Amino acid sequence: MPSSKQYLNFILEQLSGLNDITYKPMMGEFLIYYRGKLVGGIYDDRLLVKPVKSAVTYLPQAEYCLPYEGAKQMLNVDNVDDKAFLTGLFETMYDDLPMPKIKKR
Repeated sequence: MPSSKQYLNFILEQLSGLNDITYKPMMGEFLIYYRGKLVGGIYDDRLLVKPVKSAVTYLPQAEYCLPYEGAKQMLNVDNVDDKAFLTGLFETMYDDLPMPKIKKR
Protein backbone atom coordinates (compact mmCIF):
# COMPACT_ATOMS: atom_id res chain seq x y z
CA MET A 1 0.00 0.00 0.00
CA PRO A 2 1.56 3.33 -0.99
CA SER A 3 1.97 6.04 1.61
CA SER A 4 -0.37 9.00 1.63
CA LYS A 5 0.66 12.56 0.92
CA GLN A 6 -1.29 13.49 4.08
CA TYR A 7 0.99 11.39 6.26
CA LEU A 8 4.06 12.86 4.54
CA ASN A 9 2.75 16.39 5.22
CA PHE A 10 2.10 15.48 8.85
CA ILE A 11 5.69 14.23 9.30
CA LEU A 12 7.10 17.29 7.51
CA GLU A 13 5.07 19.53 9.84
CA GLN A 14 6.41 17.63 12.86
CA LEU A 15 9.96 18.26 11.57
CA SER A 16 9.32 21.91 10.68
CA GLY A 17 11.67 23.06 13.44
CA LEU A 18 14.62 21.66 11.50
CA ASN A 19 16.23 23.37 8.54
CA ASP A 20 16.79 21.52 5.29
CA ILE A 21 14.34 18.62 5.56
CA THR A 22 13.63 17.32 2.07
CA TYR A 23 11.90 14.32 0.60
CA LYS A 24 11.94 12.35 -2.59
CA PRO A 25 9.00 10.26 -3.87
CA MET A 26 10.06 6.69 -4.62
CA MET A 27 7.61 4.09 -5.98
CA GLY A 28 4.66 5.26 -3.89
CA GLU A 29 6.73 5.89 -0.78
CA PHE A 30 8.91 8.83 0.36
CA LEU A 31 12.59 9.04 1.26
CA ILE A 32 13.35 11.62 3.97
CA TYR A 33 16.60 13.61 3.99
CA TYR A 34 18.04 15.87 6.66
CA ARG A 35 20.72 18.32 5.52
CA GLY A 36 21.37 16.16 2.48
CA LYS A 37 21.72 12.84 4.33
CA LEU A 38 19.19 10.02 4.00
CA VAL A 39 17.59 9.48 7.42
CA GLY A 40 14.89 7.02 6.44
CA GLY A 41 11.53 7.15 4.82
CA ILE A 42 7.80 6.79 4.94
CA TYR A 43 6.69 3.29 4.00
CA ASP A 44 3.05 2.19 4.28
CA ASP A 45 2.33 5.32 6.33
CA ARG A 46 5.05 4.45 8.88
CA LEU A 47 8.14 6.52 9.59
CA LEU A 48 11.17 4.22 9.45
CA VAL A 49 14.73 5.39 10.11
CA LYS A 50 18.14 3.86 9.53
CA PRO A 51 19.32 1.82 12.53
CA VAL A 52 22.50 3.81 13.15
CA LYS A 53 23.94 3.55 16.67
CA SER A 54 22.51 6.88 17.86
CA ALA A 55 19.01 5.96 16.63
CA VAL A 56 19.13 2.58 18.37
CA THR A 57 20.13 4.35 21.60
CA TYR A 58 17.45 7.04 21.18
CA LEU A 59 14.76 4.45 20.38
CA PRO A 60 15.64 1.53 22.69
CA GLN A 61 12.18 -0.08 22.41
CA ALA A 62 11.78 0.45 18.66
CA GLU A 63 10.64 -2.42 16.50
CA TYR A 64 12.76 -3.40 13.51
CA CYS A 65 10.73 -3.49 10.30
CA LEU A 66 11.33 -4.14 6.63
CA PRO A 67 10.27 -1.18 4.51
CA TYR A 68 9.74 -3.55 1.57
CA GLU A 69 10.70 -7.08 0.63
CA GLY A 70 14.45 -7.48 0.11
CA ALA A 71 15.38 -4.29 2.00
CA LYS A 72 17.49 -3.93 5.13
CA GLN A 73 15.67 -3.62 8.43
CA MET A 74 14.89 -0.16 9.75
CA LEU A 75 13.60 1.22 13.05
CA ASN A 76 9.90 2.02 13.29
CA VAL A 77 9.33 5.42 14.94
CA ASP A 78 6.10 5.19 16.94
CA ASN A 79 6.30 8.54 18.73
CA VAL A 80 5.65 10.77 15.71
CA ASP A 81 3.12 12.94 17.59
CA ASP A 82 5.88 14.49 19.75
CA LYS A 83 7.60 17.23 17.70
CA ALA A 84 10.47 17.68 20.16
CA PHE A 85 11.13 13.95 20.29
CA LEU A 86 11.17 13.61 16.50
CA THR A 87 13.36 16.68 16.04
CA GLY A 88 15.77 15.35 18.67
CA LEU A 89 15.93 11.99 16.91
CA PHE A 90 16.91 13.54 13.58
CA GLU A 91 19.48 15.86 15.19
CA THR A 92 20.99 12.97 17.15
CA MET A 93 21.23 10.75 14.08
CA TYR A 94 22.83 13.30 11.75
CA ASP A 95 26.50 12.69 12.65
CA ASP A 96 26.11 8.90 12.38
CA LEU A 97 24.56 9.00 8.92
CA PRO A 98 26.83 8.46 5.92
CA MET A 99 27.45 11.23 3.43
CA PRO A 100 25.53 10.73 0.19
CA LYS A 101 27.43 8.99 -2.56
CA ILE A 102 28.41 11.18 -5.48
CA LYS A 103 27.02 9.83 -8.73
CA LYS A 104 29.46 9.55 -11.62
CA ARG A 105 28.26 10.72 -15.00
